Amino acid sequence: MEVKEWTYEEIPEFTEEIEGVQVIQTTGDEMGVSYIHNVEYAEIDSVRLHLQILLPFSRNNPEMVCPCIVFVQGSAWLPQDVFHQLCRVSKLAERGYVVAVVEYRHSGIAPFPAQIMDARNAVRFMRAHAAEYHVDAENIVIAGDSSGGHTAMFAGMIHDDVENNLFPGISAEVKGIINYYGSCSVMNEDSNPIQVLHCQPDSPEGLVMGRVDLRDNLELKKKLSVECNITEETVMPPTIIFHGTKDRLVNCEGSVILYRQMKKCGKDVQLYFIKGGDHGGAEFWTSQVVDIVDDFLKYCFRR
Repeated sequence: MEVKEWTYEEIPEFTEEIEGVQVIQTTGDEMGVSYIHNVEYAEIDSVRLHLQILLPFSRNNPEMVCPCIVFVQGSAWLPQDVFHQLCRVSKLAERGYVVAVVEYRHSGIAPFPAQIMDARNAVRFMRAHAAEYHVDAENIVIAGDSSGGHTAMFAGMIHDDVENNLFPGISAEVKGIINYYGSCSVMNEDSNPIQVLHCQPDSPEGLVMGRVDLRDNLELKKKLSVECNITEETVMPPTIIFHGTKDRLVNCEGSVILYRQMKKCGKDVQLYFIKGGDHGGAEFWTSQVVDIVDDFLKYCFRR
């Protein structure tokens, strides 16, 4: 008997009607997500950094080329659990976006702004390897939650990191920023985060600035706070912010401070409060919220 390797188009479909059996109709456009584990995107001072990459696919388009979301996993700038949000961000991959979750150098390895430089190099890696990971290199946004939201904000608004570029000739520019409950401001007492160690050397913000006491160091507090680095001249892509109204770690006041400064400086920004939302959770990944993000991304890529 001749053995044949059938193509999908060639193989005959089973069409016999079997009593009691129901047939579920399909179109072939149903979206699935595949996962590529621990892709190394950089090695800096013997520290290897990785991406967790989620790739959309369908039966009709198994290698579809998609826009890309580079997502920075938050961790209070401490060592990350880069797998923590994979199931949730896969909801964005199911909408037709390649998602790359970024590992950055944490505060125990390198102080601010190393995390921002790592995120920008992750963008460059995805752009440089666009063909391999089926990415539309012209349409990349950066996103993140908590300290990752802080990192994403800076990564999307700085443009002068040539000396930190691990991919010469490859741009780190993005079309948009998605900030989930980002720890973006340390200017107000207890706004970021709500804790007794606020701005002390052992606080997350003190550690990321080099284990320093920020309480009496206004210049370093301004350097770390996103809103203090935004002026009318700052070039920024459209930005969307989500924050829970009962966030116990990063008070939503910090996002209000950022939103007001961006509005004052004429930036394209939206802020959504998640009613009753804490520091993350399922409320941020409902169909309604994912729809809002999807619409925002389409808006960014049309510009």
